[in-house]
Amino acid sequence: MKIYAREIPPRSVWALEQAGVHPLLARLFAARGVLAKDELDDGLARLLPPDTLHGTREAAVLLADAMALDKRLCIVADYDCDGATACAVAVRGLRLLGARNVSYLVPDRVVDGYGLTPPIAERVADSGADMLITVDNGIASVEGVAAAKARGLQVLVTDHHLPGPELPAADVLVNPNQPGCGFESKSIAGVGVMFYVLLALRSELRARGVFTAATQPKLDVLLPLVALGTVADVVKLDANNRRLVAQGLRRIRAGALPAGIAALFKAAGRNAAVATTFDFGFALGPRINAAGRLADMTLGIECLLTDDAGRADELARMLDGINRERRDIEGGMRDQALLLAESLFGATADGSEAPPAAISVFDADFHEGVVGIVASRIKDRFHRPTFVFAASGAPGKEHELKGSGRSIPGFHLRDALDLVAKRHPGVLLRFGGHAMAAGCTVAREKFDVFEQALAEVAHEWLDAATLTRRLDTDGPLAREYMRIDLVDTLHREVWGQGFAPPTFSEEVEVVSQRLVGEKHLALKLRHQGQPVDGIWFGHTEPLPARVKLAFRLDADEWQGVRRVRFLVEGAEI
Repeated sequence: MKIYAREIPPRSVWALEQAGVHPLLARLFAARGVLAKDELDDGLARLLPPDTLHGTREAAVLLADAMALDKRLCIVADYDCDGATACAVAVRGLRLLGARNVSYLVPDRVVDGYGLTPPIAERVADSGADMLITVDNGIASVEGVAAAKARGLQVLVTDHHLPGPELPAADVLVNPNQPGCGFESKSIAGVGVMFYVLLALRSELRARGVFTAATQPKLDVLLPLVALGTVADVVKLDANNRRLVAQGLRRIRAGALPAGIAALFKAAGRNAAVATTFDFGFALGPRINAAGRLADMTLGIECLLTDDAGRADELARMLDGINRERRDIEGGMRDQALLLAESLFGATADGSEAPPAAISVFDADFHEGVVGIVASRIKDRFHRPTFVFAASGAPGKEHELKGSGRSIPGFHLRDALDLVAKRHPGVLLRFGGHAMAAGCTVAREKFDVFEQALAEVAHEWLDAATLTRRLDTDGPLAREYMRIDLVDTLHREVWGQGFAPPTFSEEVEVVSQRLVGEKHLALKLRHQGQPVDGIWFGHTEPLPARVKLAFRLDADEWQGVRRVRFLVEGAEI
């Protein structure tokens, strides 16, 4: 691993400090591209206007007309946290705005697969719905939309994923990444897209005289759900997404949150009054996602929809139990996947062993709902593009393997799959995704061909520098910033994908070190002459007496006293 310090533009730091931003925050924000204080304004008035998102006006008219005729609306969701929160926002928001007949359907990961498929469209039509509304999916569902239209359904697609070569023939498409859309936030999550559709619908209903500015429902009650889905989907936190997340966090901290989110905080042992983006990404999001991986995402959506605190607690406890099961399954799969990956290592020029340029592993006992998480763990461990496969559990598909992949910077995973498909026709039965994450299906007997083909592409595209793990940090931490109040200040800010949490780096003295829980390294360090505790989660190898560490600031509490602690992210040895 190589540890680097980000460039910090001095003019930007100076401008932010002159505008009253704390010097440490000014340095951090400037390193992340913030040029002026007004970019940090997270007020609702600074959100991008809904009418700049192509299709929202047409969607608003379509929905307003349907509501006026009391048509039956059915939401088709995805089975991850973004899909679940988007579904909850759609159902809650449409009901708030006066829709009387709103239902939802969420596909089963194993049986149905991803997106609006023709069988899902048939089920919606058979339910008696008049309009089908997708959230967090649909932009690639050409056949599914055609099946829905053939059954007489109106179709509104709301999505944020990249479109394929052919767009579905829906009545209206709302997606910032569709051709001709000038919406500035191309990284908005599926839940954010649906929130924008509701903003446009409320405006349309005002124009029709259904509401006035004084009587219209307040849609900001949906922002905690928007914030949760945005962070959990790991989309880039551009300025608009940061505002959506900040607004959601503000309401959660003030106690204005749905019963289900409150119950999830409780089940996770987290305090909603000091909620952070970390809580969304590592506590609440995984509990909702677990339902879609191992059970039925209906549990997650119902938790987010109920206003009954007792029912919310019951569902949150169920989700917590499913997540514990997911962690147990993941642990066994991860250990086996590591062994399989290590068996692929080959000799290097200096006589040492190294992994291939890309890793693909399969085991008959792997659970298809967890392959993506395990792929991410293997990728993190070896810094290689990684696919993990499991046998399909869908009826009649036992001969197929379903794989989930995670990549490293510099290797576009979907483009790599496209090249594999061109070079080896018939190996990939289905595939799709993005630069950093993708999924595919291969015939079981073709797995070895896929493994070799992906490794060949990676060998051609990746060089030694790209295959060396790089950790970008904010450089040394001045001693005067080693304060608990500044730790709390940093935690209150919105950090995440594309707006990385503050990570500092410098050489420290390792005074002592010991293993805790058999898998974490507890450290006593000396930083600029001052003692400080540290913890490196998931790391067991001892460190030298002096070492360059990358670390985040955290607060550790012991006997009622809070102290600054380093959370170690990496070491340059």
